[in-house]
Amino acid sequence: MKKIEIRISGLGGQGVVLAGQMLGRAAVYDGKNVVQTQSYGAEARGSMAKSEVIISDDKIGFPMVRRCDILVAMNQEALDRNLKDLKEDGVLIADSTYVKKIPEIRARIFKISATEQAEKIFGDRIYANMFMLGALTKVTGAVSEKAMKKVIQDMEAKKTAKINKEAYDKGRELIEI
Repeated sequence: MKKIEIRISGLGGQGVVLAGQMLGRAAVYDGKNVVQTQSYGAEARGSMAKSEVIISDDKIGFPMVRRCDILVAMNQEALDRNLKDLKEDGVLIADSTYVKKIPEIRARIFKISATEQAEKIFGDRIYANMFMLGALTKVTGAVSEKAMKKVIQDMEAKKTAKINKEAYDKGRELIEI
């Protein structure tokens, strides 16, 4: 790996920012150089949100994702707005609960019903971001599973960490490569 540019996008309240922060910290645990940025609408919940993570073996000269190698789309609007920035032959991971139309593109496409499964298994859609992180790490290897699990343990309260670990593992289990 030289440099990987990742954009996680969705609506405020879907855990997009937290997922990016966790991914960035996992990369640090893996000994990589990392930049993580985030943006969301003024009303936060329900408006567009994105978190960008750049992971590199070398210094990072520019802190924003220009063309992402990996795009995570947690809803249709996020896909529609950000797909233009996905590199040809990049990786798209979409939450099929809300992403219903993916145009023909030259990318590896992976679908996981993260929100639906979070509601079904844990009774709350708030864990969908952990499903997506599990899928992302399995599909791309952008960060190690060990580092990701350490981040979940370090960043979350004990009760939340247990459920987040389970949701992360389910995401890894449910994604088909």
